[in-house]
Amino acid sequence: MASEKAVNRKHTVRAELTNVELVKAKSALRLEVFAQKEKLGEIQIGRGSIYWWGANRQKSKRIDWTKFARMMDQLAYGKD
Repeated sequence: MASEKAVNRKHTVRAELTNVELVKAKSALRLEVFAQKEKLGEIQIGRGSIYWWGANRQKSKRIDWTKFARMMDQLAYGKD
């Protein structure tokens, strides 16, 4: 039997799926992201774009999929 080890996780994510099929209008996956029980923000993923709300923000920031891909490539791989 494998020994069980306590794991302290820094991040927690809660998910809410508005509509099972993301191909339909007004459907999105919303994730609330926490670090050590403090909310970092929310991300809403839909077919057209991503919306980000930072912690304690009322306004969202819209990022289309092309821009998101460029941002992630930059973060993951550095400059081209």
